[in-house]
Amino acid sequence: MMRTIEVFIVIIIITSAFLISSFYAVLPQPRRVSPLNLRRIALSTLQTLDAGYSLSETVFKDENDSAWEQLQIALSACLPPNLVYNLTVYEVQSGNETELYRYIKSFSNAQDLGVQSDAGAYLVASSNVTFQVTPEKIGEHGGGGTLYILNCSDSNGWWITGYTGQSLAADLYNLLSPYFQNTIMVQTTAQLGQILNGTSLQGETLQNAVVINTVGEAVPIPSGYYASSGVGYDSGHSSYARYCYVLGQKVRTYNWTWASIVGWPFYYVSNTGLFSSSQNSWGIYGMVMVSSYGLQAFLQGLDNQPYSYSTSSTGSPGVVYLSTQAQYYSNYYGIYPSPYQTSTRALPSSIQTDFRLTVSTLIFNPVNNYYAGAVYRHAGTGAFLALGLARTPDIRLTALGLLSYYKPRLYRSEYNATGTSRLVVLQLGQVGGV
Repeated sequence: MMRTIEVFIVIIIITSAFLISSFYAVLPQPRRVSPLNLRRIALSTLQTLDAGYSLSETVFKDENDSAWEQLQIALSACLPPNLVYNLTVYEVQSGNETELYRYIKSFSNAQDLGVQSDAGAYLVASSNVTFQVTPEKIGEHGGGGTLYILNCSDSNGWWITGYTGQSLAADLYNLLSPYFQNTIMVQTTAQLGQILNGTSLQGETLQNAVVINTVGEAVPIPSGYYASSGVGYDSGHSSYARYCYVLGQKVRTYNWTWASIVGWPFYYVSNTGLFSSSQNSWGIYGMVMVSSYGLQAFLQGLDNQPYSYSTSSTGSPGVVYLSTQAQYYSNYYGIYPSPYQTSTRALPSSIQTDFRLTVSTLIFNPVNNYYAGAVYRHAGTGAFLALGLARTPDIRLTALGLLSYYKPRLYRSEYNATGTSRLVVLQLGQVGGV
């Protein structure tokens, strides 16, 4: 019985304490418990007003123009009635001026903004100003800087479905030429033979150049010396794999970066004059199959290994996705290929140890130790970009891989030139209510 009375007394004491503390407690105002984010509202309001560039156009008008009144009406309509505002416009001046910001105009719907307020700022540019981006030239500070695009009129392509080598060459020229000191279209296989011999075409720098093969799984081959037995032709195996070996040697000798844009690299050699009566199994004239021996021979030449007639292998990982590095440079250079592709000719990771290669630039994330797209840097000299994708090439990926590898900087024009930029500051305060 005594235990029950004690429990009852404790309950009475706790209840009384709770009631007394609740009576005297001072609860915070609702606006303090869940305050409005005035800065975010201010910024979103300015962005809404400038959705059709109306705000950008108005703030550059004369101070007595009726557009300012229309802006104030639009601003009042955008905000709830319990918010007061002050909008101020400043001109951004050049760094040579004493003041960075010069007052232009302001208007408000209240004498003051209360005890608490916050502001958002928005920079707008004049509509009659064009801002440009100037890219750094590859090789500008370290030698090289020549881009060779194989546009050989006497060479047919393979696995470039929907395109010709010449159309791809034109697109690559437009996309990449701003980033190189010299961009040269190699118009014939004879001109290709000339640069392989170490002779420039237009007085350009041959060393440290980039060579893009635009004809897919085929590679142009000059007639004569480079197609002769013992140099480019392996008579013992009736194969032009030895020519691919020579290409690997040239890449190492001149420290070139060789780019293969799609499929299984060096699977065919192509010269419509040399192989006028030859065709691959799908009826494309002017080319001869080298098969998987071509890639292996190229890598042997790049690594300065003895030539041997042996096969290479590729994998088919299926759908692959752009790497984080590629996504970053995609935004930096404004080149936007599809973030996922289909790969059926991905190179195995084993070539890194077999031929002393290092993945310098990862275009696609590897899948099961296969690389669908990467730039491989040799331990000595030379580099190799390979995109083992299915049939239809996307030259944006080639451009993205090369730019991610060389990383030329972009110099953007400044926004603080006198008379071209104005800063709009919207300060908000809350009135009424609790």
